[in-house]
Order: sequence, then structure tokens, then C-alpha cells
Amino acid sequence: MRERIKDKMRLEHIAEAIQRLQTYAGDLSEQELEQDVLRYYGIVKNIEIIGEAARMLTEQFKLAHPEVEWRSISDMRNFLVHEYFQVDSEVVFSVIHNEIPELQTHITQYLSETDWVEWEKQD
Repeated sequence: MRERIKDKMRLEHIAEAIQRLQTYAGDLSEQELEQDVLRYYGIVKNIEIIGEAARMLTEQFKLAHPEVEWRSISDMRNFLVHEYFQVDSEVVFSVIHNEIPELQTHITQYLSETDWVEWEKQD
């Protein structure tokens, strides 16, 4: 059983991975990203970290925040890890620029607005 006390830590891991994504991706074009193999795989790894941290959040937390597609985030991680040979840089680029900004907004909000002491006490 997952512990509520770890939800905050997992959200912090997501926030940190998002910051690294933004640093690595910067203002690279899709073509530049594809050509910079080291950055590309650093970005992919951080998307994997986001997916794993999202997967490990408690069901209570995910149910309390249905505006985020937690399952899709976890599924993306699984795809990157298990279907790595099919990963398309276009999809990675799209995730960085279309999905990550919205996720960052939610994660920042959850970290700042959640009463973590109270959250950990709930059953």
C-alpha cells in the first residue's frame, strides 16, 4: 500500500524533472533535439521519472485531482521504457511543449496549496 506521506515527495520529483526538461530542451527545435542525442535521452529519462513518480502517487491523491491524466503519464513512461525502439522524437517534442507546461502548473499548485499535514492524516 502506498503511503500518503510520500505523495509530496513524488510531486517534488515531478517538479524537479520538469525543471530539468526545461533546462535540457530550452528553445531547441525538433530537429535540433533529434540531433543532440545526449540532450534527447536526458529529456526522455526525465519524462520516464515523471511517469514513475505519477504512477507511485496514492490512488487517493490521483482521485482527488482528476484534472491530470495520471494514467496517460504513467502509460507514457511505460512506452518509453518498454517500446524505446518505437519512440518518435516528434512525440517527445510534443510532450515537452504541449503537455509539460500544463502539468507543471498543476504540480506547482498542488505543492503550494495542499495542506500536507492534514493530507497525511486522512484515511
